[in-house]
Order: sequence, then structure tokens, then C-alpha cells
Amino acid sequence: MSEQAVVTKEETVARVDVLDQLMKPEVQESLTVLVDNLPKLAEMVTMLTKTYDIVHGLATDKVFVEDLKGGVEEFVKPIQEKAMGIAAAALEANERSQEATTTVGLFGILKMLKDPQVQKTLHFAQAFLEVLGEKNKQK
Repeated sequence: MSEQAVVTKEETVARVDVLDQLMKPEVQESLTVLVDNLPKLAEMVTMLTKTYDIVHGLATDKVFVEDLKGGVEEFVKPIQEKAMGIAAAALEANERSQEATTTVGLFGILKMLKDPQVQKTLHFAQAFLEVLGEKNKQK
């Protein structure tokens, strides 16, 4: 007996399982829908393949990747520098406030109110609170 003619018990069970599945009405309906939509599915697979080819080509193009990286760095670098500057200022302000031994009184606060940075901060806080109030009213 040849090796090809021998069918194992597992193969027979698998074939019966497949046939049982194919006999179910919902499987037959699904197959009918798939067959009816094969032209659309083929078109979709073609489009996905072309998209994959384009993306793969771009992802493996070292020049494109370097240009993209450079563009992102140009965008992120100013933001990163500003964030680092703010963080450094916050650390320095924390150190100064820890070393300060004087009491800030009413006249000290009035003097601070004339500082342009304090005015900018107060305007920002006021505008921020107004926006929050408007957003809460909309809910």
C-alpha cells in the first residue's frame, strides 16, 4: 500500500468536522455572502497591498526616515527647550523660596502686584478660570 493511499484516523475526523461545518445553514449563508462579495474583497486586498507596499517602502527608506526624524526634531526641540527652561526656573524658584526667611506682608504683596510677570500670571489665571466657568455652564 502506498503512503498516499493511507488516510489516518485524525485526517478522517478532520474531514468529517469540515463537512459538518459546511452543512450548517449559517456557514452556507456566510459562504454565499463571501462569494457574492469576492470582487469587492479582491479590490480591497489590492488596495491594502498597495498601501502596505507604500508604507513599507517609506519605512525602509533611510533618507525619508531621516528627513521625518529631522522634521519632528525641529518641531519638538523648541518645545523641549521651553519645557526645560520652565523646569529650571521652577527648581531655582524652589531653592530661593526654601532659603527665604522673610515674611511677605501686605505691602510686599502690593509691590509684587506691580511686577509685569505677576500681572501676566494673574491675567492668565483669570482667563483660565473664566474659560473653566464657561465650560462648566455648557455641561
